[in-house]
Amino acid sequence: MTRTSQSRFVYVTYIRTTPQKLWAALIEPEFTRQYWAGTHQVSDWTVGADWKIMIPDGRVGDSGKVLVFDPPRRLSVSWRNEFMPDLRAEGHSTCTYDLEATGSTVKLTVTHTIDRPDSKVIAGVGEGWPNLLASLKTLLETGTAFAESSTWPEGH
Repeated sequence: MTRTSQSRFVYVTYIRTTPQKLWAALIEPEFTRQYWAGTHQVSDWTVGADWKIMIPDGRVGDSGKVLVFDPPRRLSVSWRNEFMPDLRAEGHSTCTYDLEATGSTVKLTVTHTIDRPDSKVIAGVGEGWPNLLASLKTLLETGTAFAESSTWPEGH
């Protein structure tokens, strides 16, 4: 096995929806609040624009810049955690969403990387993304997200 300086998390799922509906669910507050622990994103969604995730209590959870904005195919943002000091210290990672229509479904690939080995950020998103994306899939396919992913966890 070759060691690299990069840590990477990749998640692929297929969602029975349209690219346009999935795109809206990824960026529009009325959707993200339902499956992403009550959070919403703030950005004007242009390349180079500021981007942040707002925690329900008003704190900034994560922040960065919009790197790619190509609706409804690709969204990429630089991403730095703002509320956990050990994760914030790792600096900016990159999160990219790729959407590909595949008949009656959309293939969603989420790739989250950082240019450092053994990243705590990537370990953290590796725990968080699967539940969050499963809840997103369930929301789009059934109209209801997981109850566990709809509110911000106490103590965070």
